[in-house]
Amino acid sequence: MGSIDTPTITENGSTQSHAAVEPAGDGQNPLASSNGAPEQMTPEPEATKKRRSSILPLEVGTRVLCRWRDGKYHPVKVIERRKMHFDEPNDYEYYVHYTEFNRRLDEWVKLEQLDLDSVETVVDVKVEDKVTSLKMTRHQKRKIDETHVEVGHEELDAASLREHEEFTKVKNIATIELGRYEIETWYFSPFPPEYNDSLKLYFCEFCLNFMKRKEQLQRHMRKCDLKHPPGDEIYRSGTLSMFEVDGKKNKVYGQNLCYLAKLFLDHKTLYYDVDLFLFYVLCECDDRGCHMVGYFSKEKHSEESYNLACILTLPPYQRKGYGKFLIAFSYELSKKEGKVGTPERPLSDLGLLSYRGYWTRVLLDILKKHKGNISIKELSDMTAIKAEDILTTLQSLELIQYRKGQHVICADPKVLDRHLKAAGRGGLEVDASKLIWTPYKEQS
Repeated sequence: MGSIDTPTITENGSTQSHAAVEPAGDGQNPLASSNGAPEQMTPEPEATKKRRSSILPLEVGTRVLCRWRDGKYHPVKVIERRKMHFDEPNDYEYYVHYTEFNRRLDEWVKLEQLDLDSVETVVDVKVEDKVTSLKMTRHQKRKIDETHVEVGHEELDAASLREHEEFTKVKNIATIELGRYEIETWYFSPFPPEYNDSLKLYFCEFCLNFMKRKEQLQRHMRKCDLKHPPGDEIYRSGTLSMFEVDGKKNKVYGQNLCYLAKLFLDHKTLYYDVDLFLFYVLCECDDRGCHMVGYFSKEKHSEESYNLACILTLPPYQRKGYGKFLIAFSYELSKKEGKVGTPERPLSDLGLLSYRGYWTRVLLDILKKHKGNISIKELSDMTAIKAEDILTTLQSLELIQYRKGQHVICADPKVLDRHLKAAGRGGLEVDASKLIWTPYKEQS
């Protein structure tokens, strides 16, 4: 996406490669002179030395320019620092947040990556972010948003948001191995304390148990007899399968899935009590087994008619239509239940965009094919989409008017085609005839 790198994913046995960042300043090698002897480096001016000693080590909250993997300097804020194992008093590494980008790109950097001449005193975050966003074009911002999705925290008040950011500010696990992929993580996940010293974790892709070392995983795989998620296979079409996993019957799997998901979802509340949830795990199947692509969860009993609580497509499988497939699947389950459904609120801005896209495509397809008048209630009955979601979607498309005390849908074919084109492709289709499922009922 432009110059913005997506998280690096490599298959096992291959090498992860980022653009090499050459050390600057003191880290450079002396240049050779014309006679072959190394030239003497120009001594650092006394004023520069004094400035360096006065600002080092950098304080948490300092703003400075940092050389990123694209070789360019970007504004960052120092989130945390840690002492290196050297004798020098100013030998620190710094955990930085790139203020132009999503938190998932936060990382530890060395001093030589920082431009110390750009060090600023701490400024108000909201003012700085506003200035940064004004400097970016709408196209740049959309490209960054598409690649680095920040899920909203609308459910948190200011104090809770500060507490959340303080607790999760430093990524604890840098990479995971899952099946044939090595995946860079995006966010903090509260793994048990015994994993605090682990930068990489190894997951069994079938039971989702996680280990600190590759040898442990290899020993585990020789004993693990699972080749798919625990639970019932409720859908198979071609190489795609969906498994329903009851959190009460498969508690450890449910908790491990939450630990894994939290590495890629900033907002997710980690549920230790998974008994109340059903997990729908989408897999690609081959002769080695069923490999998890993503999942969504839903409460077993929701008074608010929520048909989806949490949704994730794993990074190696993103941008292939699986997210849209998961949303569509949640509505197929609602149809089977004979209920209308809606995703758990609040939705982030980008979450709303994903759902608005789905609602738009489904509703406009019906309006294009339907002859004569149709009511919002009839649309809701046909699609299992909540009436309020239908109303807000059609209002946003300016396809509805309020006349004589009732809402009237205005479906001009050319306008419908224009909106359908803008909504984009619908992703993978759910073949409802392949869904073999009965709604959950509590066993006595």
